Amino acid sequence: QVQLVESGGGSVQAGGSLRLFCAASGLTHSTYFMGWFRQAPGKEREGVAVIGSDGLSRYADSVKGRFTISQDNVKNSLYLQMHSLKPEDTAMYYCAISLLRGWSLDRYQYSYWGQGTQVTVSS
Repeated sequence: QVQLVESGGGSVQAGGSLRLFCAASGLTHSTYFMGWFRQAPGKEREGVAVIGSDGLSRYADSVKGRFTISQDNVKNSLYLQMHSLKPEDTAMYYCAISLLRGWSLDRYQYSYWGQGTQVTVSS
């Protein structure tokens, strides 16, 4: 059974940085994609960044140049380094796994989800 647990969220001022962490367990597939998503109150869950098991990644336009996704395949860990945070980055952040090929930011392509970690950016 695949389980994902996020941590690292918190409250920061605009311009600050945070690093999110996701620990995955129970994953037996050799090819998969891990992504970060976020959902603000009253809004749809949106894709932030995705990385394949080969290390290639893709970002939403809203975070390009500010966020970096990375992974440790040995430890089955996923990270999201966030810099230059803005109030509009405030949301619950989720990590997720897709077994479908492609660097998709479509949440419907993802089968496994964590419980989320809250990020709050104040102006």
